[in-house]
Amino acid sequence: MTYETLELNVDESGLARLVLNQPALGNPFNAQMCADMNHACSTLLARGDVRAVLLTANGKFFTVGGDINMFAKQLETLPTEILQWTSTLHMGLARLKRMNAPLIASVHGICMGGGVALVGACDVVYAGKSARFGAAYPQIGYSCDAGASFALASRMGIARARRFLLFNEMLTADQALTAGLADYVVDDALLANTAEQVARQLAMGPTRAFGEIRRLVDKALRTPMETQLEDEAQALSGCAGSFDAREGITAFVEKRAPNFKGR
Repeated sequence: MTYETLELNVDESGLARLVLNQPALGNPFNAQMCADMNHACSTLLARGDVRAVLLTANGKFFTVGGDINMFAKQLETLPTEILQWTSTLHMGLARLKRMNAPLIASVHGICMGGGVALVGACDVVYAGKSARFGAAYPQIGYSCDAGASFALASRMGIARARRFLLFNEMLTADQALTAGLADYVVDDALLANTAEQVARQLAMGPTRAFGEIRRLVDKALRTPMETQLEDEAQALSGCAGSFDAREGITAFVEKRAPNFKGR
């Protein structure tokens, strides 16, 4: 399917590339982008061959965040419109998080508001040295969306995430690294290739095991210890019967590299 605001393709290795694609506008979060994101994420979840997702953006900016020009034209109806836009965007993002495939972000230029939330929900975040991460929401009197409260608290810790949002902070790439929002900072010229290599490496891994790890870690601090232990046991038992687990054990015994298939 062709999208108005995104590009989506999955190659033969199972690496999916999800690209924000409104470069002339700065890749804003607008009504069409919310709808496209929902459909793209639903498509990725439904496919059985996706083994990693690389999130990137075309143009000068990663994203300028919410489409303020769109907001300004609909001031009287914004409360209702926002409920509609978030109903599609949030469903898509929730489905993206439910995937087994790891999420890798490659961030360049400016990344604002909902874009920071989107990036924060990724498992591995690469940032170019010139990248900037901005809270954005309070500047226009808004709270947050796109999972920002969960994603930022998970990555930065509750107190740091709250300060980032309340004070409408703008972080350099190195500051984002220190705060936990980014995992690696690389030279701008190396960003795309570096993130691609890591995404390809993860796409060759045990995808089901990755999915169980992602889900277990996401709920670790809001689940009683006894429940978490049982969830770990059941997840591990399920993985133990998979092709990849058998291949991993056999490869170890045979002293060779495993050839995981993502099943």
